[in-house]
Amino acid sequence: MNIEDAKRLDAADPLRSLRDLFTLPEGITYLDGNSLGALPRATPERIQRAVEQEWGQGLIKSWNTAGWIDLPRRLGDRLAPWLGARPGEVLVADSTSVNLYKVLHAALQLQQGKRKIVVSERSNFPTDNYIAQSVVRAHGGELILTESPEDIPPLLDERCAVLMLTHVNYRSGRMHDMALLTRWAHQAGALAVWDLAHSAGIVPIDLLGSAADFAVGCGYKYLNGGPGAPAFVWMHPRHEGQVWQPLTGWLGHANPFDFDSEYQPAPGIQQYQCGTPAVLAMTGLDTALDVYDAAQKLGGMKALRNKSLALTEAFIGGVEARVPGAVIATPRDSALRGSQVSFSLPKDGDDSIDGYAVMQALIHHGVIGDFRAGDPELLRFGFAPLYNGFADVSRAVSVLGEILDSRSWDAPQFTSRSKVT
Repeated sequence: MNIEDAKRLDAADPLRSLRDLFTLPEGITYLDGNSLGALPRATPERIQRAVEQEWGQGLIKSWNTAGWIDLPRRLGDRLAPWLGARPGEVLVADSTSVNLYKVLHAALQLQQGKRKIVVSERSNFPTDNYIAQSVVRAHGGELILTESPEDIPPLLDERCAVLMLTHVNYRSGRMHDMALLTRWAHQAGALAVWDLAHSAGIVPIDLLGSAADFAVGCGYKYLNGGPGAPAFVWMHPRHEGQVWQPLTGWLGHANPFDFDSEYQPAPGIQQYQCGTPAVLAMTGLDTALDVYDAAQKLGGMKALRNKSLALTEAFIGGVEARVPGAVIATPRDSALRGSQVSFSLPKDGDDSIDGYAVMQALIHHGVIGDFRAGDPELLRFGFAPLYNGFADVSRAVSVLGEILDSRSWDAPQFTSRSKVT
């Protein structure tokens, strides 16, 4: 795709006005929204107001006067429609890892000790598998990790307690059929727990329609809540009142300001709140969700998904044309693709091309994606239709080709690895 064709597509884009709601550095092509979303323009002023007025002037009164205490539920209600959930069912709190610990414990408790096996994928984001290892150890259970999605169905048997999957795989960008896999899990007597970190706000999700049991996800990727933005947690209402989540903190109490000495769980999703909400971080996420209100008026998730698929399709085609031999790890079938494209590079003669070095060279030239080690080493590019366009696709492919042609990636400044890769 040449730059003129890209500009024409961007000019016809019904979502093009949303890009103006973000701060994007001049000369930077940002394709890493699957790791950290861009900064909404309104966020700095809104956080400054929370600091200077609500905290600085309102002081402790702002728990009431500024509604701080209600932020976890209010943000959950704003997220709910984008997750296929209803108001009152989603809570914003803690991190994805902490929330996964809560719901996995709850799911195993629902099995009443009769089943103790958790099934997931080896290619899952490591923290999910680490948390699962901890939970099954506490319950005397076992974690079984599959090598490919096709290996999952045979493991859904009378021993399986929980199927734990990330909806969109962080490495490949492959998207699972949530409804189908949840149904298979239920037919085997297992529960389904979903991590939505790489799908919330970017692909259609229907938690209730899929009859999922629990879901978690983070607020700083496609939702643009800022680095370390709080996560969210959802529980199907059919499980209400059947189990306690394990982190029985004070704000999960039925009446936290009664300061009882004995814990009594709050009804519904409120029980999954543990400690005091991170007000400034939640303020950032709250402001970021205003962008989704604007997107809803321009066609909502259908429009976002259509643009996402068009961007990723154009990028796959561009990479294959410019970098013969590149191995695309992301599914070509749009029904199986999230909003990212991952690929490994062809060999340079008999030698492998250092994917990390190529990514550092890309970043040096103003194209930001990210790198994930593995076999093969993957370059990942996340496309956020809220602010990415076809000109981004064209420039990224062009710069990638130039770096490979010139071998400029093979320089010490690009091969020395930083702490965060």
